[in-house]
Amino acid sequence: MEQQLGFVAQWESRKFGKFSEVVIEYGQKRSAYDHSVFFKQSTAGCILFVVYVDDIVITDSDSSDINMLKAFLGTRFQTKELGPLKYFLGKYAQDLLDETDLAEAKPGDAPMIPNVKLGAEDENVFVDADKYRSVLGKLNYLTITQPDIAFPISIVSHFMLSPRTSHWDVVTHILRYLKGSPGRRILYKDRGHCRVEGFSNTDWTGSLVDRCSTTGYYVFVGGNLVSWKSKKQSVVARSSAESEYWAMAQIFTLPLIQYFMREQSI
Repeated sequence: MEQQLGFVAQWESRKFGKFSEVVIEYGQKRSAYDHSVFFKQSTAGCILFVVYVDDIVITDSDSSDINMLKAFLGTRFQTKELGPLKYFLGKYAQDLLDETDLAEAKPGDAPMIPNVKLGAEDENVFVDADKYRSVLGKLNYLTITQPDIAFPISIVSHFMLSPRTSHWDVVTHILRYLKGSPGRRILYKDRGHCRVEGFSNTDWTGSLVDRCSTTGYYVFVGGNLVSWKSKKQSVVARSSAESEYWAMAQIFTLPLIQYFMREQSI
């Protein structure tokens, strides 16, 4: 029997609803601005609880609060302790290099060669389009922890339907760059303030395919990078100023972060 569309989504929604009830029963509050985030204020600080599909991330300044929450969840659900976050900080990229036979390749110095322009009708069609899409999907997942590859990933993702060898060359360049920096991390520290700041830029009419611009933005909280994205604009800007305005308008995470910080009494 063929499964109806939406069946899985409905089942996942019910499962998350039950999970939310249990977490709230423990004393956690669900964020009004991101329903996958739960929090609880304590004398030691704030315990944050984030759900992503079937994975859970818990953070707090007091390890005893974390242990109590994990013990409580263990009495209500079947859970598996995976330890401190580390897979994205090197191991994931190494597995991807092994999969693409680039583990022994020469490391790259930059995620993308400057001023490279890619077209949809470049010569030499890449013979394994499924491999191209698979690797791009995994690289896109890696941008969660690697903002430096967000822009080149955004560019080569435009050619998923019919990739060319020139597009694959850019993908391998990104992979070789990752080989040169498998454990590169973002440094977070107390910089003496909690200001929320956003920065954006755009390459006006940078696409050879439709002349659309690509936006890139970064958001900092207290001088620490917390959000980033690179995405092609949906319209053709008639001037560089219009392109920049579109870029600024896409930083929609700024007010959400500000509301979230107020919710946490930060």
